[in-house]
Amino acid sequence: MKSGNITETIKIAVIGLGYVGLPLARLFSTRFRTIGYDMDPDRVESLKKGHDTTLEVDDNLLQEALDGGRLSCTSDIGDIRSCNFYVVAVPTPVDVNHNPDLSPLIGASRTVGSVIKKGDIVVYESTVYPGVTEEECIPRIEEVSGLRLNEDFFAGYSPERVNPGDKEHTVMNIRKITSGSTPETADIVDKVYNEVLESGTYKASSIKVAEAAKVIENSQRDINIAFVNELSKIFSLMGIDTLEVLDAAATKWNFIKMNPGLVGGHCISVDPYYLAQCAQRHGYNPEIILAGRRVNDSMGAYVASQTIKLMLKKGIQVLKSKVIIMGFTFKENCPDVRNTKIIDIYKSLQEYNVDLTVYDPWASREVVRKVYGIDIVNELPHEKFDAAIVAVAHGQFRRHEVDMDALLNPVHVIYDVKGILPREIIDGRL
Repeated sequence: MKSGNITETIKIAVIGLGYVGLPLARLFSTRFRTIGYDMDPDRVESLKKGHDTTLEVDDNLLQEALDGGRLSCTSDIGDIRSCNFYVVAVPTPVDVNHNPDLSPLIGASRTVGSVIKKGDIVVYESTVYPGVTEEECIPRIEEVSGLRLNEDFFAGYSPERVNPGDKEHTVMNIRKITSGSTPETADIVDKVYNEVLESGTYKASSIKVAEAAKVIENSQRDINIAFVNELSKIFSLMGIDTLEVLDAAATKWNFIKMNPGLVGGHCISVDPYYLAQCAQRHGYNPEIILAGRRVNDSMGAYVASQTIKLMLKKGIQVLKSKVIIMGFTFKENCPDVRNTKIIDIYKSLQEYNVDLTVYDPWASREVVRKVYGIDIVNELPHEKFDAAIVAVAHGQFRRHEVDMDALLNPVHVIYDVKGILPREIIDGRL
């Protein structure tokens, strides 16, 4: 890496322009010349026109970065050969058997290997278990490039902490972990990120420590949510309102309050499997981590069964009844449907032969049809339903913009998964 003013000597390429990569590329471009690369030409063309379909980057901010000339987007690998600081921000999903799928990461590493030069640095942001960067990714770069780590090029790891739809905890104002394959590299990586971050960094002692820190962040949250989900099942059997119990318990100064709910998305419901496989590779069978996953993965079916029970108690004919699911994205106020657990509610209700409608004003109908093979609506239908499951806490639902009386038959059931509706109008909630 050349010496001199770091903002002038470093040119950044961000590999992967999704929920993580695009906000990062836009932020880097405020201080560095930055090129965003994505293998999807349609995604790139949309970004060039100044629109982010993920809604993570405001169109005005994106257009400003593009117009300023410090950010460009491309699907041509040749365009990033002039860069010397590569940031990999691709998904790290699991397969149908919950095994980590490193293929996007390995593919991105090969891409970097085809353009990296002597003295360059590559930094990974994707969530992995300890050892993946140095044992799985770097060898692919070496194989393609013919270069050697810490002799010809250098590496770092700075795990993403993106929370889709969250406009408060953005990449600019969160604290990030940094690390490097040598002490000197760690210093450079740390300086690069500190140029654009308002809350600074925490420099880990090694890449593996940084990887481990990331993978436990969401695993911890997953386990805590699993605990309150199990409490919800117990208290439901006892006729006790779980949210009231949590409010009461939260009056103790060191009680960690978390609400029950569906755990989907690209992080919390995935990262524990990465940690679990890592543990198993080292001869340890993780019990709490996987138990938490089993509890959380059961909640979609549980919501469906509770709704059916409430319908039966009210004498509503379940067969061919009309049920509307309000919300399909994995969390509120964002269009992200990756690994949404609402599909579990949908599939479980299908077993009862009910007439299902899914309404979500945020989700893309085309994406949902392509990924899940079902049709949803973005506008409320003009018909009456026997039951409504409020599954996602979109702002429209929190603000009670949906007239539930107009939506439902006189005898009906409302199941409030997120606990956002007035207690007196609902029949059940987690």
